Amino acid sequence: MEIAIAVVAALLALAAVVVVARRRPRPAAPAPATTVAERPATRGLGGRVRALFGAGEVGDEEWTRLEDLLVKADVGPATARRIVEQVRERYAPGADPAALVAEEAVAVLGADAPLRLPTDRLAVVMVVGVNGSGKTTTIGKLAARLAREGRSVSIAGGDTFRAAASEQLAVWAQRAGAHLVSQDRGADPGAVAFDAVRSAQARGSDVVIVDTAGRLHTKTPLMDELRKVRRVLEKAAGRPPDETLLVLDATTGQNGLAQASEFTEAVEVSGVALTKLDGSAKGGIVLAVRERLGVPVKLVGVGEGPNDLEPFRAEAFVGRLLEG
Repeated sequence: MEIAIAVVAALLALAAVVVVARRRPRPAAPAPATTVAERPATRGLGGRVRALFGAGEVGDEEWTRLEDLLVKADVGPATARRIVEQVRERYAPGADPAALVAEEAVAVLGADAPLRLPTDRLAVVMVVGVNGSGKTTTIGKLAARLAREGRSVSIAGGDTFRAAASEQLAVWAQRAGAHLVSQDRGADPGAVAFDAVRSAQARGSDVVIVDTAGRLHTKTPLMDELRKVRRVLEKAAGRPPDETLLVLDATTGQNGLAQASEFTEAVEVSGVALTKLDGSAKGGIVLAVRERLGVPVKLVGVGEGPNDLEPFRAEAFVGRLLEG
């Protein structure tokens, strides 16, 4: 009797297991893996451009959406419109629209423009930009780069307002083996610039890089002060600075054009040093700066290390903009 009861209990337990197993939903089948051929269709700006044109007939809507894509990449409305007009003229079924966009963007940026630094006399480089753009870091990297090229470098600590600015610059100067000329906080920036040029001349330095305090381009008194520093440099060196570099944060977006316009009007910016391009920043605004103001990008910061400052290469930059 006991054996029969045990058998019945075992059968009931087995039946319960079967019922639960039947009720339990089957796991969903895994989604098919994206193939290599499919990935480029949606990756980066170039992928989105190809996807836009790969749906069939291309009409006004597609061209408007292409312009929107470029604007979202910080290219700027006017520059985006011009690029789209040029691509539309050249486009034919079967063509790679992303390649056409790349060619037109490279054309906007123009020929690569290296720094123009004389070798027969002291070269003077003035560095300007808004607060937080990365001026001090860029100066340190530039000093290190020039030192690796065999040039002796002096640095003028012209940011006499920001707390710890001189100390931060001193660290970079030491890394680069550069001579730092600085004064107490609150000193006249023009006096620091003048002393730095004369000191560099006396030491036989090849290059003097002049730091300036970060300032909003909308603040007229501060921009007037910057004009004064430039005049002082011209007086001390006997000529205008060989380069006046605007440090432009790649994350700035459309405001970058206004910055470049105001600084160029004030101190005749000769080139842009684009910073913070090592993250997800697009930096497309430099196309508008080049087209509207004629100011080329000369340097690009791609990391935090002393060696992470490179000459700007238009084709490489556009490739990153489209496929990054």
